[in-house]
Amino acid sequence: ILDDPDLKDIDPLVLKHCHAAAATCILEAGKHRADISAISTCLEDCKLDKERIEQFCTEYQKNKDALEILLGSIGRSPLHITDVSWRLEYQIKNNQLHKTYQPSYLVTLNVEKSDSGSHTDVSFSCTMEQLQDLVGKLKDAAKSLERATQM
Repeated sequence: ILDDPDLKDIDPLVLKHCHAAAATCILEAGKHRADISAISTCLEDCKLDKERIEQFCTEYQKNKDALEILLGSIGRSPLHITDVSWRLEYQIKNNQLHKTYQPSYLVTLNVEKSDSGSHTDVSFSCTMEQLQDLVGKLKDAAKSLERATQM
């Protein structure tokens, strides 16, 4: 979108904000299965002109079914981590038989989809620094949540 010659005179930050606003509008309309009259009313409240509202609603109506299928495949609730397991891996040589002696961690998160109850595993490998960074960010998130619940 930033390479479009018709939009070259518009600030890239403004374009990104407009893109995010349009995407949010489309996703919320799809999530709530909004009809065209509800969307039109909302866009009129945002001071869009009639021609743009009609064009938006026409495009939305054309892609509504595909949007609902896509949103349905994502699910309604975030994944819930039920368990974590890890193991230390120690790479001694690489593919070219050079000695590397690199320790890394293989982390497996057991996650559950709240709406379906199905369990899956998410696995990733990381260095000690990356794992320490992850643990630090999780601690920060826990502190933020604790502060938010105390208010």
